[in-house]
Amino acid sequence: MTGAGEDWLRDGLDDIADAEPSMWVRGVDYIAGWREARAAADRLNRALLGVGFELSGVRAVASTDGAGRGVVRLAGRPIEVEELAGLLETLPTTDGGVG
Repeated sequence: MTGAGEDWLRDGLDDIADAEPSMWVRGVDYIAGWREARAAADRLNRALLGVGFELSGVRAVASTDGAGRGVVRLAGRPIEVEELAGLLETLPTTDGGVG
C-alpha cells in the first residue's frame, strides 16, 4: 500500500506503541490476527486512496489486541480525519436517511 511519495512509511502515523500497552502471551497466535487485520486495513486503504485521500494523511493500521485478535486502527492528522468524517456523514444511513 502506498501513498504519495515514499515518506508515508516514516511519517509517524503508525506509531501506536503507547495506544494500548499489553504483554505478549506465550502461545497466542498474534500473527494470524495481524494478517486478518492487515487484509482489512489494506482494503480500507485502497478505498481511501480511491476517494482521493493520501495515506500520508490518514490510513488504516493493522494491529492485534492482547488476545491476538486482529484490530484495525484509523491513524491520521486531524484535518484529514475531519475530511473523512465529513465524507462519511454524507452517506445514506442504514434506515435510508442521510448522516
